[in-house]
Amino acid sequence: MRIVVVGDVLLDVDVQGEATRLCPDAPVPVVDVARTRRRAGGAGLVARMLVEDGHAVTLVTVMSDDDSRLPLERALAGVRVVAGPSGARTPVKTRVQAGQQAVVRVDEGCEPAPVPAVTPAMLAAIRQAGAIVVADYGRGLARNEELRELLGELADDVPIVWDPHPAGAEPVAGVAVVTPNLAEARKFAGTAGATAPTGHAGELASELLRQWSSRAVLVTMGAQGATLVSRRNPEPLVLPAPRTAVSDPCGAGDRLAASLAVRLLEGHSVPDAAVLAVHDAAEFLGRGGVGALQERPAAVRRPSEAAALAAAVRADGGTVVATGGCFDLLHAGHVRALAAARAMGDCLVVCLNSDASVRRLKGEQRPIMNQQDRMELLLALECVDAVEIFDEDTPEKCLAGFRPDVWVKGGDYDGERLPEAALVESWGGRCETVPYHPARSTTGLADALAKVS
Repeated sequence: MRIVVVGDVLLDVDVQGEATRLCPDAPVPVVDVARTRRRAGGAGLVARMLVEDGHAVTLVTVMSDDDSRLPLERALAGVRVVAGPSGARTPVKTRVQAGQQAVVRVDEGCEPAPVPAVTPAMLAAIRQAGAIVVADYGRGLARNEELRELLGELADDVPIVWDPHPAGAEPVAGVAVVTPNLAEARKFAGTAGATAPTGHAGELASELLRQWSSRAVLVTMGAQGATLVSRRNPEPLVLPAPRTAVSDPCGAGDRLAASLAVRLLEGHSVPDAAVLAVHDAAEFLGRGGVGALQERPAAVRRPSEAAALAAAVRADGGTVVATGGCFDLLHAGHVRALAAARAMGDCLVVCLNSDASVRRLKGEQRPIMNQQDRMELLLALECVDAVEIFDEDTPEKCLAGFRPDVWVKGGDYDGERLPEAALVESWGGRCETVPYHPARSTTGLADALAKVS
């Protein structure tokens, strides 16, 4: 089942080099930069962790249209993203490091942001969740009332892990687990917790459990592990962390929240899931934390969204259906064909031509909508379970990645052997056609729009 990560995304930039001299203008080190790496932060980091572990993941977030969007989208390659407009700049956090010593962190676009709107596609993606992680980084998305209402409705049936932020929103009532660190717990508990030592983490957790009306609160304490208090077990449960050599603690909280969601989705109780998550976070830091994530060899290919979905469906004895196309200006003919294809099995993957692929096939004036918008519209349809974007002129390579049981094309191919037939049949699949609606086409719609523009 799918894990949905909801929250704010950041662009983290790591600048690494050496400092061997001082600047002549001021007594500050001069860093000779050896490398610069850009990675997704915030909710984007949680989603990337889960995708690299092979889980079917959707990231529901908001994004800007500024210059930082492109590197952020590149950092999220391989993650299914359903995004609305943020109404604010992309937050960028740049860490400069000389050798093993942090020199400075430069923040851009981190000023208070307005509460963004949510789109129907964002809400539809959340409704598909088997488990949810809310990664609140204080940028306003978790304050959206429409989003909060939906999360509140789902809390009884879907395990929700809420990772709070000091500048963020309070969790909605009924979520499975809230995961503040000790400093956050002190802040959220108010004056009663302002000076509470580590040994009082249980008291803080109990106060926050009452305050938030969640099912459990897990206060994390770094190397000392975590303390869990829940409605079923109101006595504090101390969960020690394994001894781990830590060079960079960045991302530990994200790893813990992601692991909690996975364990709850697997059916573990909250105490058992918490024990496993604490160990997972320690193991993550022991492997090098986020540095190890970004340094994974390029030759190691992460499981695709479609591959993860196909594996899960087949494990339940289901049938994987796929179809493909440009889907430029989605119209009624597309929707009917997609619905008919979905009815042939237990999930539907759409192989979508990238912008570059569409240009080669249809000319420089196409596509009318970019690939991100086309993907978002497709994912908003109840009959579509996943979208795989491919850059080639034909979808053979894309299909080989998840090997659908049924490959579906429109009825305009009726009577012809489909171009992909030999490939699909090579792994025991079959090809089908669905009714074609000639009165409805993207070209006809584009021509009509040109006349009224």
